[in-house]
Amino acid sequence: MQRFQLYIDGTFEDGQARFDSLDPATGDVWADMPEAREMDVDRAVRAAERALHEGAWPKMTATQRGKLLYRLADLISANAARLAELETRDTGKIIRETSSQIAYVADYYRYYAGLADKIEGAVLPIDKPDMEVYLRREPVGVVAMVVPWNSQLFLSAVKIGPALAAGCTMVVKASEDGPAPLLEFARLVYEAGFPPGVVNIITGFGPSCGAALTRHAKVAHVAFTGGPEAARHVVRNSAENLASTSLELGGKSPFIVFADADLDSAVNAQVAGIFAATGQSCVAGSRLIIEAKVKDVFLERLTAKAQAIRIGSPLDMATEVGPLATKRQQDHVDALVAASLAAGARLVTGGTRPAGPGNFYPPTILDCDGISSPSMVEEFFGPVLSVVSFETEEEALSLANDTRYGLASGVFTQNLARAHRMSRGIHAGVVWINTYRAVSPIAPFGGHGLSGHGREGGMAAVLDYTRTKTVWLNISDMPFPDPFVMR
Repeated sequence: MQRFQLYIDGTFEDGQARFDSLDPATGDVWADMPEAREMDVDRAVRAAERALHEGAWPKMTATQRGKLLYRLADLISANAARLAELETRDTGKIIRETSSQIAYVADYYRYYAGLADKIEGAVLPIDKPDMEVYLRREPVGVVAMVVPWNSQLFLSAVKIGPALAAGCTMVVKASEDGPAPLLEFARLVYEAGFPPGVVNIITGFGPSCGAALTRHAKVAHVAFTGGPEAARHVVRNSAENLASTSLELGGKSPFIVFADADLDSAVNAQVAGIFAATGQSCVAGSRLIIEAKVKDVFLERLTAKAQAIRIGSPLDMATEVGPLATKRQQDHVDALVAASLAAGARLVTGGTRPAGPGNFYPPTILDCDGISSPSMVEEFFGPVLSVVSFETEEEALSLANDTRYGLASGVFTQNLARAHRMSRGIHAGVVWINTYRAVSPIAPFGGHGLSGHGREGGMAAVLDYTRTKTVWLNISDMPFPDPFVMR
Protein backbone atom coordinates (compact mmCIF):
# COMPACT_ATOMS: atom_id res chain seq x y z
CA MET A 1 0.00 0.00 0.00
CA GLN A 2 1.29 3.44 -0.94
CA ARG A 3 1.31 6.27 1.60
CA PHE A 4 0.97 9.97 0.77
CA GLN A 5 1.45 13.20 2.73
CA LEU A 6 0.30 16.79 2.78
CA TYR A 7 2.70 19.50 1.60
CA ILE A 8 2.58 22.58 3.85
CA ASP A 9 5.18 25.35 4.10
CA GLY A 10 7.80 23.34 2.24
CA THR A 11 7.50 20.19 4.36
CA PHE A 12 5.71 16.86 3.96
CA GLU A 13 3.47 15.77 6.84
CA ASP A 14 0.62 13.43 7.73
CA GLY A 15 -2.10 15.87 8.76
CA GLN A 16 -4.71 15.47 11.50
CA ALA A 17 -6.08 12.14 10.29
CA ARG A 18 -5.77 9.49 7.56
CA PHE A 19 -8.21 7.80 5.17
CA ASP A 20 -8.16 4.95 2.64
CA SER A 21 -8.26 5.48 -1.11
CA LEU A 22 -10.04 2.83 -3.16
CA ASP A 23 -8.99 1.50 -6.56
CA PRO A 24 -11.99 2.25 -8.86
CA ALA A 25 -11.25 -0.82 -10.98
CA THR A 26 -11.33 -3.29 -8.09
CA GLY A 27 -12.88 -1.56 -5.09
CA ASP A 28 -9.81 -2.51 -3.02
CA VAL A 29 -7.89 -0.15 -0.75
CA TRP A 30 -4.66 0.74 -2.52
CA ALA A 31 -3.33 3.85 -0.73
CA ASP A 32 -3.24 5.59 2.65
CA MET A 33 -4.09 9.29 2.33
CA PRO A 34 -3.60 12.26 4.69
CA GLU A 35 -6.69 14.15 5.79
CA ALA A 36 -6.28 17.88 6.35
CA ARG A 37 -8.62 19.45 8.85
CA GLU A 38 -9.20 23.05 9.89
CA MET A 39 -5.93 23.33 11.83
CA ASP A 40 -3.93 22.08 8.84
CA VAL A 41 -5.82 24.43 6.49
CA ASP A 42 -5.07 27.39 8.74
CA ARG A 43 -1.35 26.59 8.82
CA ALA A 44 -1.26 26.18 5.04
CA VAL A 45 -3.01 29.50 4.39
CA ARG A 46 -0.82 31.34 6.88
CA ALA A 47 2.27 29.82 5.27
CA ALA A 48 1.05 31.08 1.90
CA GLU A 49 0.47 34.55 3.33
CA ARG A 50 3.97 34.69 4.82
CA ALA A 51 5.50 33.56 1.53
CA LEU A 52 3.54 36.26 -0.30
CA HIS A 53 5.09 39.08 1.76
CA GLU A 54 8.31 37.67 3.22
CA GLY A 55 11.31 35.66 2.11
CA ALA A 56 12.52 34.95 -1.40
CA TRP A 57 9.27 34.88 -3.40
CA PRO A 58 8.27 38.59 -3.31
CA LYS A 59 11.88 39.57 -4.05
CA MET A 60 12.05 37.50 -7.23
CA THR A 61 11.78 39.20 -10.59
CA ALA A 62 9.06 38.01 -12.93
CA THR A 63 11.74 36.40 -15.09
CA GLN A 64 13.01 34.41 -12.12
CA ARG A 65 9.46 33.19 -11.41
CA GLY A 66 9.25 32.10 -15.04
CA LYS A 67 12.47 30.10 -14.73
CA LEU A 68 11.05 28.20 -11.77
CA LEU A 69 7.96 27.39 -13.83
CA TYR A 70 10.15 26.14 -16.68
CA ARG A 71 12.00 23.91 -14.21
CA LEU A 72 8.69 22.56 -12.90
CA ALA A 73 7.54 21.82 -16.45
CA ASP A 74 10.71 19.84 -17.13
CA LEU A 75 10.21 17.82 -13.94
CA ILE A 76 6.63 17.03 -14.99
CA SER A 77 7.91 15.75 -18.33
CA ALA A 78 10.58 13.65 -16.62
CA ASN A 79 8.07 12.15 -14.17
CA ALA A 80 5.09 11.87 -16.53
CA ALA A 81 4.94 8.07 -16.42
CA ARG A 82 4.77 8.00 -12.62
CA LEU A 83 2.16 10.78 -12.49
CA ALA A 84 0.04 9.10 -15.16
CA GLU A 85 0.09 5.76 -13.36
CA LEU A 86 -0.97 7.39 -10.07
CA GLU A 87 -3.83 9.28 -11.69
CA THR A 88 -5.02 6.13 -13.40
CA ARG A 89 -4.74 4.04 -10.24
CA ASP A 90 -6.55 6.55 -8.04
CA THR A 91 -9.29 7.79 -10.40
CA GLY A 92 -9.79 5.02 -12.97
CA LYS A 93 -8.98 7.32 -15.90
CA ILE A 94 -7.38 5.07 -18.51
CA ILE A 95 -3.61 5.13 -18.82
CA ARG A 96 -3.60 6.05 -22.52
CA GLU A 97 -5.48 9.27 -21.61
CA THR A 98 -3.51 10.18 -18.50
CA SER A 99 -0.22 9.60 -20.32
CA SER A 100 -1.05 11.91 -23.21
CA GLN A 101 -2.74 14.52 -21.02
CA ILE A 102 0.09 14.80 -18.50
CA ALA A 103 2.60 15.20 -21.31
CA TYR A 104 0.55 18.22 -22.42
CA VAL A 105 0.24 19.54 -18.85
CA ALA A 106 3.95 20.35 -18.96
CA ASP A 107 3.27 22.63 -21.95
CA TYR A 108 0.75 24.59 -19.88
CA TYR A 109 3.43 25.36 -17.32
CA ARG A 110 5.87 26.32 -20.09
CA TYR A 111 3.29 28.68 -21.57
CA TYR A 112 2.77 30.45 -18.26
CA ALA A 113 6.50 30.47 -17.59
CA GLY A 114 6.87 32.52 -20.75
CA LEU A 115 4.07 34.87 -19.72
CA ALA A 116 5.48 35.61 -16.26
CA ASP A 117 7.48 38.64 -17.45
CA LYS A 118 4.89 39.76 -20.00
CA ILE A 119 2.42 41.11 -17.43
CA GLU A 120 2.44 44.80 -18.18
CA GLY A 121 1.04 47.90 -16.52
CA ALA A 122 0.11 51.16 -18.27
CA VAL A 123 0.76 54.89 -18.27
CA LEU A 124 -2.46 56.89 -18.34
CA PRO A 125 -2.88 60.03 -20.49
CA ILE A 126 -4.21 61.85 -17.44
CA ASP A 127 -6.04 65.16 -17.76
CA LYS A 128 -3.81 66.93 -15.20
CA PRO A 129 -0.61 68.40 -16.68
CA ASP A 130 1.44 68.16 -13.47
CA MET A 131 0.70 64.51 -12.80
CA GLU A 132 2.26 61.28 -14.05
CA VAL A 133 -0.12 58.37 -13.44
CA TYR A 134 0.62 54.74 -14.07
CA LEU A 135 -0.93 51.36 -13.29
CA ARG A 136 0.89 48.41 -11.75
CA ARG A 137 -0.40 44.84 -11.86
CA GLU A 138 0.31 43.01 -8.61
CA PRO A 139 -0.58 39.51 -7.37
CA VAL A 140 -4.12 39.28 -6.03
CA GLY A 141 -2.86 37.53 -2.89
CA VAL A 142 -3.32 34.07 -1.39
CA VAL A 143 -5.38 31.85 -3.71
CA ALA A 144 -7.46 28.87 -2.58
CA MET A 145 -7.69 26.31 -5.38
CA VAL A 146 -10.17 23.44 -5.24
CA VAL A 147 -10.00 20.83 -8.00
CA PRO A 148 -12.12 17.69 -8.62
CA TRP A 149 -10.96 14.13 -9.11
CA ASN A 150 -11.17 14.06 -12.90
CA SER A 151 -7.98 15.28 -14.62
CA GLN A 152 -6.54 16.75 -11.43
CA LEU A 153 -3.12 17.58 -12.85
CA PHE A 154 -4.63 19.34 -15.86
CA LEU A 155 -7.31 21.18 -13.89
CA SER A 156 -4.74 22.33 -11.35
CA ALA A 157 -2.24 23.40 -14.04
CA VAL A 158 -4.71 25.91 -15.50
CA LYS A 159 -4.87 27.50 -12.05
CA ILE A 160 -1.39 27.04 -10.58
CA GLY A 161 0.44 28.11 -13.76
CA PRO A 162 -1.14 31.55 -14.21
CA ALA A 163 -1.25 32.23 -10.45
CA LEU A 164 2.47 31.56 -10.07
CA ALA A 165 3.23 33.65 -13.16
CA ALA A 166 1.33 36.51 -11.53
CA GLY A 167 3.29 36.14 -8.28
CA CYS A 168 0.51 34.71 -6.10
CA THR A 169 0.89 32.07 -3.41
CA MET A 170 -1.65 29.31 -2.94
CA VAL A 171 -3.21 26.41 -1.12
CA VAL A 172 -4.39 23.68 -3.49
CA LYS A 173 -7.01 21.23 -2.25
CA ALA A 174 -6.93 17.94 -4.14
CA SER A 175 -10.18 16.01 -4.24
CA GLU A 176 -10.51 13.37 -1.54
CA ASP A 177 -11.65 11.09 -4.38
CA GLY A 178 -8.29 10.37 -5.99
CA PRO A 179 -5.75 12.88 -4.59
CA ALA A 180 -2.63 10.82 -5.33
CA PRO A 181 -1.41 12.63 -8.49
CA LEU A 182 -1.55 16.09 -6.91
CA LEU A 183 0.08 14.94 -3.66
CA GLU A 184 2.86 13.41 -5.75
CA PHE A 185 3.08 16.61 -7.81
CA ALA A 186 4.00 18.41 -4.57
CA ARG A 187 7.34 16.60 -4.64
CA LEU A 188 8.08 18.16 -8.01
CA VAL A 189 7.20 21.61 -6.65
CA TYR A 190 9.68 21.00 -3.85
CA GLU A 191 12.35 19.71 -6.24
CA ALA A 192 11.88 22.68 -8.59
CA GLY A 193 12.92 25.00 -5.78
CA PHE A 194 9.83 27.09 -5.08
CA PRO A 195 10.27 28.83 -1.72
CA PRO A 196 8.40 27.28 1.24
CA GLY A 197 4.78 28.34 1.48
CA VAL A 198 4.40 29.46 -2.13
CA VAL A 199 2.58 26.25 -3.12
CA ASN A 200 0.82 24.19 -0.45
CA ILE A 201 -1.04 21.02 -1.45
CA ILE A 202 -3.56 19.33 0.82
CA THR A 203 -6.57 17.05 0.64
CA GLY A 204 -9.54 16.41 2.88
CA PHE A 205 -13.30 16.46 3.11
CA GLY A 206 -15.82 19.26 2.55
CA PRO A 207 -16.77 20.71 5.96
CA SER A 208 -13.44 20.15 7.69
CA CYS A 209 -11.15 21.10 4.79
CA GLY A 210 -12.87 22.65 1.78
CA ALA A 211 -15.11 24.99 3.75
CA ALA A 212 -12.30 25.99 6.10
CA LEU A 213 -10.14 26.86 3.10
CA THR A 214 -12.61 28.82 0.99
CA ARG A 215 -13.85 30.95 3.90
CA HIS A 216 -10.42 31.61 5.44
CA ALA A 217 -9.89 35.29 6.24
CA LYS A 218 -6.48 35.37 4.54
CA VAL A 219 -7.74 34.00 1.19
CA ALA A 220 -8.12 36.69 -1.50
CA HIS A 221 -9.33 34.57 -4.43
CA VAL A 222 -10.98 31.17 -4.80
CA ALA A 223 -10.49 29.17 -8.00
CA PHE A 224 -12.91 26.25 -8.04
CA THR A 225 -13.67 23.44 -10.46
CA GLY A 226 -16.55 21.12 -9.64
CA GLY A 227 -20.31 20.87 -9.63
CA PRO A 228 -22.85 23.69 -9.26
CA GLU A 229 -24.06 22.57 -5.82
CA ALA A 230 -20.57 22.56 -4.35
CA ALA A 231 -19.95 25.90 -6.05
CA ARG A 232 -22.91 27.39 -4.20
CA HIS A 233 -21.21 26.46 -0.92
CA VAL A 234 -18.00 28.07 -2.16
CA VAL A 235 -19.80 31.30 -3.03
CA ARG A 236 -21.50 31.36 0.36
CA ASN A 237 -18.16 30.78 2.07
CA SER A 238 -16.58 33.63 0.09
CA ALA A 239 -19.05 35.99 1.75
CA GLU A 240 -16.98 35.54 4.90
CA ASN A 241 -13.72 36.81 3.37
CA LEU A 242 -15.15 38.68 0.34
CA ALA A 243 -12.74 36.74 -1.87
CA SER A 244 -13.18 36.98 -5.61
CA THR A 245 -14.10 33.71 -7.32
CA SER A 246 -13.59 31.93 -10.60
CA LEU A 247 -15.85 28.91 -11.09
CA GLU A 248 -15.43 26.24 -13.77
CA LEU A 249 -18.44 24.00 -13.31
CA GLY A 250 -20.38 21.33 -15.15
CA GLY A 251 -21.99 21.13 -18.53
CA LYS A 252 -24.72 19.53 -20.61
CA SER A 253 -23.03 20.24 -23.90
CA PRO A 254 -24.93 20.04 -27.21
CA PHE A 255 -23.30 18.08 -30.05
CA ILE A 256 -25.09 19.21 -33.22
CA VAL A 257 -24.82 17.25 -36.46
CA PHE A 258 -26.30 18.53 -39.74
CA ALA A 259 -27.08 16.25 -42.67
CA ASP A 260 -24.28 17.74 -44.78
CA ALA A 261 -21.60 16.85 -42.20
CA ASP A 262 -18.90 14.25 -42.72
CA LEU A 263 -20.81 11.65 -40.74
CA ASP A 264 -17.90 9.31 -40.08
CA SER A 265 -15.87 12.20 -38.71
CA ALA A 266 -18.80 13.32 -36.57
CA VAL A 267 -19.31 9.78 -35.23
CA ASN A 268 -15.66 9.59 -34.17
CA ALA A 269 -15.89 13.01 -32.53
CA GLN A 270 -19.09 12.01 -30.72
CA VAL A 271 -17.37 8.90 -29.37
CA ALA A 272 -14.50 11.07 -28.14
CA GLY A 273 -16.90 13.64 -26.78
CA ILE A 274 -19.00 11.34 -24.60
CA PHE A 275 -17.18 8.04 -24.09
CA ALA A 276 -13.60 9.29 -23.67
CA ALA A 277 -12.64 9.67 -20.00
CA THR A 278 -15.67 7.41 -19.36
CA GLY A 279 -17.81 10.51 -19.84
CA GLN A 280 -16.31 12.09 -16.72
CA SER A 281 -15.59 15.44 -18.34
CA CYS A 282 -17.25 18.82 -17.86
CA VAL A 283 -17.26 19.26 -21.65
CA ALA A 284 -18.73 15.84 -22.44
CA GLY A 285 -20.91 16.11 -25.54
CA SER A 286 -23.79 14.45 -23.75
CA ARG A 287 -26.68 15.77 -25.93
CA LEU A 288 -26.60 14.61 -29.55
CA ILE A 289 -28.83 16.93 -31.59
CA ILE A 290 -29.03 15.26 -34.99
CA GLU A 291 -30.82 16.31 -38.18
CA ALA A 292 -33.75 13.93 -38.62
CA LYS A 293 -32.92 12.83 -42.17
CA VAL A 294 -29.58 11.31 -41.08
CA LYS A 295 -30.52 10.23 -37.56
CA ASP A 296 -30.97 6.52 -38.32
CA VAL A 297 -27.75 6.09 -40.28
CA PHE A 298 -25.78 8.13 -37.75
CA LEU A 299 -27.13 6.14 -34.79
CA GLU A 300 -26.40 2.86 -36.58
CA ARG A 301 -22.73 3.81 -37.05
CA LEU A 302 -22.45 5.30 -33.56
CA THR A 303 -24.01 2.25 -31.91
CA ALA A 304 -21.60 -0.06 -33.68
CA LYS A 305 -18.68 2.02 -32.41
CA ALA A 306 -20.07 2.12 -28.87
CA GLN A 307 -20.61 -1.63 -28.73
CA ALA A 308 -17.06 -2.27 -29.95
CA ILE A 309 -15.44 -0.16 -27.23
CA ARG A 310 -13.10 -2.19 -25.07
CA ILE A 311 -13.90 -1.92 -21.35
CA GLY A 312 -11.28 -3.10 -18.89
CA SER A 313 -8.44 -2.32 -16.54
CA PRO A 314 -7.50 1.36 -16.79
CA LEU A 315 -3.81 0.40 -16.53
CA ASP A 316 -4.05 -1.62 -19.77
CA MET A 317 -3.06 0.48 -22.80
CA ALA A 318 -5.62 -1.43 -24.87
CA THR A 319 -8.54 -0.32 -22.67
CA GLU A 320 -10.77 2.37 -24.17
CA VAL A 321 -13.26 2.91 -21.32
CA GLY A 322 -12.36 2.33 -17.69
CA PRO A 323 -14.35 2.52 -14.47
CA LEU A 324 -16.10 5.52 -13.02
CA ALA A 325 -14.08 7.14 -10.25
CA THR A 326 -16.35 6.19 -7.35
CA LYS A 327 -19.12 3.77 -6.43
CA ARG A 328 -21.21 6.86 -5.64
CA GLN A 329 -20.83 8.03 -9.23
CA GLN A 330 -21.72 4.61 -10.60
CA ASP A 331 -24.92 4.63 -8.53
CA HIS A 332 -25.77 8.15 -9.75
CA VAL A 333 -25.39 7.18 -13.43
CA ASP A 334 -27.38 3.98 -12.98
CA ALA A 335 -30.24 5.79 -11.22
CA LEU A 336 -30.39 8.55 -13.83
CA VAL A 337 -30.54 6.04 -16.69
CA ALA A 338 -33.38 4.21 -14.92
CA ALA A 339 -35.27 7.48 -14.38
CA SER A 340 -34.86 8.41 -18.05
CA LEU A 341 -36.14 5.05 -19.24
CA ALA A 342 -39.09 5.38 -16.89
CA ALA A 343 -39.81 8.79 -18.45
CA GLY A 344 -40.01 7.25 -21.93
CA ALA A 345 -36.47 7.25 -23.32
CA ARG A 346 -35.61 4.30 -25.58
CA LEU A 347 -32.47 2.34 -24.77
CA VAL A 348 -30.32 1.99 -27.90
CA THR A 349 -27.34 0.28 -26.28
CA GLY A 350 -25.75 -0.21 -22.86
CA GLY A 351 -27.69 0.79 -19.76
CA THR A 352 -26.87 -2.25 -17.62
CA ARG A 353 -24.34 -2.13 -14.83
CA PRO A 354 -21.97 -5.10 -15.27
CA ALA A 355 -21.57 -7.71 -12.56
CA GLY A 356 -18.29 -8.02 -10.71
CA PRO A 357 -15.93 -5.67 -8.91
CA GLY A 358 -15.16 -2.10 -9.90
CA ASN A 359 -17.20 0.95 -10.81
CA PHE A 360 -17.73 0.07 -14.46
CA TYR A 361 -20.61 1.28 -16.62
CA PRO A 362 -20.98 0.53 -20.35
CA PRO A 363 -21.23 3.16 -23.10
CA THR A 364 -24.95 3.94 -23.21
CA ILE A 365 -27.17 5.68 -25.77
CA LEU A 366 -30.70 6.88 -24.99
CA ASP A 367 -33.07 7.97 -27.78
CA CYS A 368 -35.10 10.80 -26.25
CA ASP A 369 -36.88 12.20 -29.31
CA GLY A 370 -40.11 14.01 -28.52
CA ILE A 371 -40.05 13.46 -24.75
CA SER A 372 -38.94 15.24 -21.63
CA SER A 373 -36.22 13.05 -20.17
CA PRO A 374 -34.02 13.59 -17.10
CA SER A 375 -31.08 12.55 -19.28
CA MET A 376 -31.59 15.63 -21.46
CA VAL A 377 -31.41 17.94 -18.43
CA GLU A 378 -29.15 16.47 -15.76
CA GLU A 379 -25.40 16.06 -16.00
CA PHE A 380 -24.50 12.35 -15.83
CA PHE A 381 -20.73 12.66 -15.59
CA GLY A 382 -20.64 9.23 -17.11
CA PRO A 383 -20.65 7.48 -20.52
CA VAL A 384 -24.30 8.18 -21.36
CA LEU A 385 -25.50 9.97 -24.50
CA SER A 386 -29.00 11.39 -25.01
CA VAL A 387 -30.28 11.81 -28.58
CA VAL A 388 -32.88 14.18 -30.00
CA SER A 389 -33.56 15.09 -33.65
CA PHE A 390 -34.41 18.35 -35.43
CA GLU A 391 -35.79 19.49 -38.79
CA THR A 392 -34.51 23.07 -39.12
CA GLU A 393 -31.46 25.08 -38.13
CA GLU A 394 -33.63 27.24 -35.88
CA GLU A 395 -34.92 24.17 -34.07
CA ALA A 396 -31.36 22.88 -33.63
CA LEU A 397 -30.30 26.17 -32.06
CA SER A 398 -33.33 26.21 -29.77
CA LEU A 399 -32.59 22.66 -28.58
CA ALA A 400 -28.91 23.51 -28.04
CA ASN A 401 -29.76 26.48 -25.84
CA ASP A 402 -32.46 24.66 -23.88
CA THR A 403 -30.19 24.13 -20.85
CA ARG A 404 -29.15 25.85 -17.64
CA TYR A 405 -25.51 25.17 -18.53
CA GLY A 406 -23.28 27.07 -20.93
CA LEU A 407 -19.82 25.55 -21.12
CA ALA A 408 -19.07 23.80 -24.42
CA SER A 409 -20.72 22.80 -27.70
CA GLY A 410 -19.96 21.13 -31.00
CA VAL A 411 -21.26 21.78 -34.52
CA PHE A 412 -20.68 19.49 -37.51
CA THR A 413 -21.51 20.91 -40.93
CA GLN A 414 -19.80 21.61 -44.25
CA ASN A 415 -21.74 24.87 -44.63
CA LEU A 416 -19.37 27.65 -43.54
CA ALA A 417 -22.09 30.29 -43.27
CA ARG A 418 -24.18 27.99 -41.10
CA ALA A 419 -21.16 27.24 -38.91
CA HIS A 420 -20.71 30.95 -38.24
CA ARG A 421 -24.42 31.44 -37.57
CA MET A 422 -24.44 28.59 -35.08
CA SER A 423 -21.29 29.77 -33.33
CA ARG A 424 -22.94 33.17 -32.86
CA GLY A 425 -26.23 31.74 -31.65
CA ILE A 426 -25.10 29.00 -29.24
CA HIS A 427 -25.01 30.09 -25.60
CA ALA A 428 -21.72 28.52 -24.54
CA GLY A 429 -18.22 29.63 -23.68
CA VAL A 430 -16.64 27.24 -26.22
CA VAL A 431 -17.88 26.25 -29.69
CA TRP A 432 -16.01 23.52 -31.55
CA ILE A 433 -16.78 23.30 -35.27
CA ASN A 434 -16.01 19.98 -37.00
CA THR A 435 -13.89 18.98 -34.00
CA TYR A 436 -14.35 18.35 -30.28
CA ARG A 437 -12.43 18.46 -26.97
CA ALA A 438 -9.57 20.50 -28.46
CA VAL A 439 -7.74 22.57 -25.83
CA SER A 440 -4.65 24.77 -25.69
CA PRO A 441 -2.94 26.89 -23.03
CA ILE A 442 -3.25 29.79 -25.48
CA ALA A 443 -7.06 29.66 -25.72
CA PRO A 444 -9.39 30.84 -22.90
CA PHE A 445 -11.83 28.25 -21.56
CA GLY A 446 -14.94 28.67 -19.41
CA GLY A 447 -18.69 29.10 -19.40
CA HIS A 448 -21.69 30.84 -17.92
CA GLY A 449 -24.94 29.95 -16.17
CA LEU A 450 -24.58 26.75 -14.16
CA SER A 451 -21.23 26.29 -15.91
CA GLY A 452 -19.74 29.09 -13.81
CA HIS A 453 -17.81 32.24 -14.62
CA GLY A 454 -14.24 33.31 -15.28
CA ARG A 455 -11.80 31.95 -17.84
CA GLU A 456 -8.83 29.58 -17.67
CA GLY A 457 -6.15 29.62 -20.34
CA GLY A 458 -4.50 32.45 -22.22
CA MET A 459 -3.28 35.78 -20.89
CA ALA A 460 -6.77 36.45 -19.48
CA ALA A 461 -6.17 33.78 -16.84
CA VAL A 462 -2.97 35.47 -15.63
CA LEU A 463 -4.70 38.83 -15.34
CA ASP A 464 -7.43 37.23 -13.21
CA TYR A 465 -4.75 36.55 -10.59
CA THR A 466 -3.66 40.20 -10.48
CA ARG A 467 -5.11 43.46 -9.22
CA THR A 468 -4.28 46.94 -10.40
CA LYS A 469 -2.63 49.65 -8.33
CA THR A 470 -2.87 53.26 -9.49
CA VAL A 471 0.20 55.39 -8.76
CA TRP A 472 -0.03 59.21 -8.88
CA LEU A 473 3.22 61.16 -9.15
CA ASN A 474 3.31 64.95 -8.92
CA ILE A 475 6.00 66.10 -11.38
CA SER A 476 5.62 69.82 -10.63
CA ASP A 477 8.33 71.73 -8.73
CA MET A 478 5.63 73.82 -7.05
CA PRO A 479 4.68 72.95 -3.47
CA PHE A 480 1.29 71.51 -2.71
CA PRO A 481 -1.09 74.49 -2.41
CA ASP A 482 -2.90 75.52 0.73
CA PRO A 483 -6.23 73.67 0.43
CA PHE A 484 -8.11 76.52 2.15
CA VAL A 485 -6.96 79.26 -0.20
CA MET A 486 -9.35 79.51 -3.13
CA ARG A 487 -7.72 80.27 -6.49
